[in-house]
Amino acid sequence: MKVTIDAELCTGCELCCDTCSEVFEMDDDVAIVKVDEVPADAEDSVREAVEDCPSEAISIEEEP
Repeated sequence: MKVTIDAELCTGCELCCDTCSEVFEMDDDVAIVKVDEVPADAEDSVREAVEDCPSEAISIEEEP
């Protein structure tokens, strides 16, 4: 699984970082993804971060 954040939409609320700090971190006032591939044990947390993102800035790309 890969995950991306649209910096134009990100409000910098840090909710994704709080939910899954293994994958997300803050870069100034926007969140960024710090891994190329989401570790298997973090996939549920990433899905939760996507669902909870108030600006819908996070997208998941599932691998076939």
